[in-house]
Formats: sequence, C-alpha cells, structure tokens
Amino acid sequence: MRTFGVEEEFLLVDAVTGEPRPVGRQVVEQSFDDRLTCEVTQERLETATRPHRDVNDLALDLARCRTLADETALRVGARAAALAVSPQPVLPLAPPASRHDGTHERFALTAGDQVTCGCHVHVAVEDDDEGVTVLDRIRPWLPVLLALSTNSPYWDGADTGYASYRSQARRRWPMAGPCDLFGTAERYHATVEGLLEAAVPVDLGQIPFDARLNHQDLTVEVRVSDVCLYSDDAVLIALLTRGLVETAAREWHAGVPPLEIPTATVRVASWRAGRFGMDGRLLHPVTATPQDAGDVALALLQRLRPVLRDQGDAEIAESLLRQLLARGTGARRQRAALSRRGDLRDVVSEVVRVTNLPRGGITDQHEAAARPASRSFAGLLGRGRP
Repeated sequence: MRTFGVEEEFLLVDAVTGEPRPVGRQVVEQSFDDRLTCEVTQERLETATRPHRDVNDLALDLARCRTLADETALRVGARAAALAVSPQPVLPLAPPASRHDGTHERFALTAGDQVTCGCHVHVAVEDDDEGVTVLDRIRPWLPVLLALSTNSPYWDGADTGYASYRSQARRRWPMAGPCDLFGTAERYHATVEGLLEAAVPVDLGQIPFDARLNHQDLTVEVRVSDVCLYSDDAVLIALLTRGLVETAAREWHAGVPPLEIPTATVRVASWRAGRFGMDGRLLHPVTATPQDAGDVALALLQRLRPVLRDQGDAEIAESLLRQLLARGTGARRQRAALSRRGDLRDVVSEVVRVTNLPRGGITDQHEAAARPASRSFAGLLGRGRP
C-alpha cells in the first residue's frame, strides 16, 4: 500500500468582512506547527498532512489540518477559506524575507496577483524510474481530477464563466500545464535541468507541471486540482490519485505502454475541465471525444476499480464520487450562495462555513435529507473495509 498525503492552500479572509487579509506570516508564527507554512502571497496559507497508508487516517489528518488553519487564523482575526481564487478584489502582499523573494522579482505581475489555492497530492513511488513512467501514464486522466475539484468561478469581483478560473490563472506561469511523454527518468531530469539553466524557475520547487517528481522525497506530486470546498472531495481526489499511480505502475511492470495522447489534446481537455467542471461535457481521456462529465468520472473509477478493490478502498471511493455527483463541486455551491442576494460576501461566508464543518463533509440536515442515497465519509469511518 503506497503512502499518500495532501497539501491544501487556503485563502485567509477577515473574520468579519470576508475580505482577503495578508496575515499568512502572522498565522504561521502563531501556530508553532510545521503543518502550516506561508505561500507566495501573505493572503494564503498552506497545510500538509503526514504521509498515510490508510484513507481513514488521511481523512482525519486532513480535517485536523483544516481545523488547525482556521483556529490559528482566528487568533489574528481571520478565517481559513477553501477558495481557489478570491471572489473579492485583492492586492496581494508578498511575505517579507522568504524564499519567494526571487519569485516576485523574476515573474513581476504574474507572481504579484497570483492569489490561487490548490490541492496537491503526493503518492510514494519506488524510485525516479517508476515515478516518470507513472507521470507518462496518468497525464490523460488529470483533467478529470481538475473537473472533480473545480472551486473558483468568481475572480476579483467578477463571474468568470469558469468552474475553475484558477486553472486559467496558473497557466500564466511558464511551463505550467501538461507535459509531453518523458519516457525515461534521465529525460525528465534533463528537461528540468534545462529549465533551471534557462533561469526561468527560481528553484526546483517552481517546476509547475500538472504532475511532477517531488524534489524532496520519492513521491509523484499531482498539482492540477483546485483546493476543494468539501473535505470529502479532497479525500476522493487523494484516493483517485493514489489509484492512478498504482494502476500506472502495474501497467509499466506488465509492459503496457502509455497512451500517446498529444499534449495539445490534454491541454484542451484541461481547458474543458476548468471551463465546465462537472456541469458540462469533458473529453474522454481515451477517445478524446466530449462526453457527459459524470460518465467520464465513472470511467475513471472503473479504470481504477481493480486497484481500489485490492486496497480495500473501492466502496469508499465510489461513495464519495457518487456524493460529489449528487451535490456538485464547490463551484456549484458558490454559485448557489451568490444567487440568494447577488452579494459576493455571501459566497465567502458560505465557503468559510463549509470549509470548517466537522470532518466528513456536509452535515447540514436539510442537505442530508435531500440526498438520502448519498453517504458522507464520516459514516464510513471506522467501518470494516472489503
């Protein structure tokens, strides 16, 4: 069983007005906990779970990280909100004296207005050779993970028309997005070294591929997803990512070659995922034809079912996916919040509330009654797994 962990980035907003607040450094200094770190701008905060093998442990750790982020933010009059971009206007502030200093100097406005929050999943691999073969095989399926996580329809006071505008904003970084097939670890490292020699990324931590080898440990790091509004959805993304990695590794050992999908096609698939999320049509990763988003998500689940069954996670993954399909992603929830009064402050208030619900996702009785067939992850915690 491969270990996996989740990093989540949160927008820090004023506890009263909901406006973004540049207090990331203050929050980190208040916590004395290495699970909280600063980001490129002080309006953001990053949390990181420990590596886990059991999904129950991961879910509990992820919930604790969300609680830690919000409770610590409250000490300085802020809240942690799972917003992938800021619905309200913001003038980002860089943290003083940090590793990000060179970022702002080199990338200018691109770094200066990038208040975007993602969900990054790390999955252990045996070595770089296995890691690169995994990267080559999971790339067509990454747009599906983006669609499942979409949580950024409003940006700087405007309706963007996208389910994930973060996915568009991050494309402004050089090299961001899907990669060509690498084939070997040597070619991967040669590509990265060439980028560093070109003096564009400041360091290895700024290689913004949708998926990459982590330079600090033996993991594949998948970075395509928005930060999820619902903690259940973050657990689902992590489960599906680990399933993709294990499936890819098994295919490599069995001699199954990766699909030679053109990078331009993967890029278009990512655009559709960011534009429509789970409320439209996605490109099927194998046929490259537009299909109902729910059907494509279920096709991903079906592809991973043998691995999920072997790991005892098939029931949990299916339950979480069907729950998401029933209630929608964070983008849908944000749009529903705005429809009540047309006030973006309502969006922020609702996101803060849902971000910090008790573990297991939605606990609102009205919503539970409206979807009796949907089971929260909380109901599965502690149960025997098949």
